[in-house]
Amino acid sequence: MSYYVTTPIYYVNAEPHLGHAYTTIAADVVARHMRQRGEDVFFLTGTDEHGEPVAQAAEREGVGPRELADRNSERFRELVARLGITNDFFIRTSDPRHVARVQEVLQSVYDRGYVYKGVYEGYYCPRCADFKTDAELVDGNKCPIHLIVLEREQEENYFFKLSEFQEPLERLYAERPDFVLPDIRFNEAYSLVKQGLQDVSLTRARLRWGVPVPWDEEHVFYVWFDALLNYYTALAFAREGEDLTAKFWPANVHLIGKDILKFHTVFWPALLMAAGIELPKRIYIHGYLLMDEHKMSKSLGNVIDPFEVSDVFGVDALRYYVLAAVNFGYDGNVSTEDFEVRYRSELGNEYGNLAGRTLAMIARYRDGVVPEADPPAELSALFDGAPEQVRAHFDSVEVTVALQEAWQLVRALNRYVQEQAPWQLAKDPSASDRLDSILYGLAEGLRAVSVLLHPFLPDSSTRLLAALGREELSFETAIFGHVGGGARVEELEPLFPRVERAEA
Repeated sequence: MSYYVTTPIYYVNAEPHLGHAYTTIAADVVARHMRQRGEDVFFLTGTDEHGEPVAQAAEREGVGPRELADRNSERFRELVARLGITNDFFIRTSDPRHVARVQEVLQSVYDRGYVYKGVYEGYYCPRCADFKTDAELVDGNKCPIHLIVLEREQEENYFFKLSEFQEPLERLYAERPDFVLPDIRFNEAYSLVKQGLQDVSLTRARLRWGVPVPWDEEHVFYVWFDALLNYYTALAFAREGEDLTAKFWPANVHLIGKDILKFHTVFWPALLMAAGIELPKRIYIHGYLLMDEHKMSKSLGNVIDPFEVSDVFGVDALRYYVLAAVNFGYDGNVSTEDFEVRYRSELGNEYGNLAGRTLAMIARYRDGVVPEADPPAELSALFDGAPEQVRAHFDSVEVTVALQEAWQLVRALNRYVQEQAPWQLAKDPSASDRLDSILYGLAEGLRAVSVLLHPFLPDSSTRLLAALGREELSFETAIFGHVGGGARVEELEPLFPRVERAEA
């Protein structure tokens, strides 16, 4: 089965921050899990490079917009590489192949009669590249996202007949309650539709940095329509000499942040309907990572640098933290202090120390070979049904809940070690069989839970599985008791070594 997952494409008007890493990590976790299940996965990310915000940022720096886009797009590529992201393609909207496909699709929308010329007047946010309705403004006439004062602007544009899709979109939301997840975001999206749709600008007349409109070269396409189409256009040229559209479209899930909910849940399905293109199966919308109750933002300047965090603590620690600290789909606070606490207590003590203790006991008490023994009944009961639960959560894109499901097994194994005290049993020759069962159960439990955790902690889980002598990663092997004893274990350097606060 094919499985197509996308991140939003990231805007190149400034460099990447933790908010970008967050969505990309989540998409990578989904992609890795689906590959474990044997799915034929295509994972797309990239950069959004046209529009007024990029042109303005370039002007402030005294460079051309393409130079700025080239430089900052490379920084996003570096972030993807640093985080161990397994994307299959990185799209840039300045790519001539994307430009040509955008023109082709939007020409068809024009030819089908969904475009007309008119004059737009309203409050425009240059950082959002979006006109705001009076209802969206805060504190008089400020952008609700960037909190900057907006001016009323007037411009002759071509308009997209969004209003003609009022009934089709209402029907979509009535018939497909899982089109947008989680429920809180579905309700927001459906509410936007039910408030009544107005036609929207499809083009900009005064801007040159964009995709030229094929029927009127005095205009370029409004950046959001150009950007949204990347999910569809990329499949035509992502693999040399092959068009993957028929294989992977429609997308299984678009992962996005809630700040771009309107574009993806209203404009995007309407545009696809207008072009006669099948809709994506699902849009999963996450909340904000907050510091001091504000979304992390390039514009507001309140950011955590994912490059620095991964340099000091390692990539797996960053991947784990962003998905453990905040329930994916909702807003939540993050901080460097909370990161360090979770690094020590959860990654270091719960997972890392459990691995170290288990391997050390097998080496000490059984000459480094996992005993051939019956699995402990209490551990079998704890693990029973866990892979199915994790699978179900991933099917619903409940990434944090899937992580919690696996992590409770890590904690259960820690409790089991303390309760059984194998170091005491090792002193009693008559308890040899019981010790064999406990040590096998710990090794097998660690193996099974590491398979479940692999999408979240790819480096650490791979190292631990290698030390256990069991490197198979396929999801079907996550069943407790799937493999027996007999493997020789190896020494393992600490998975999450102590980092002194002064160094961090």
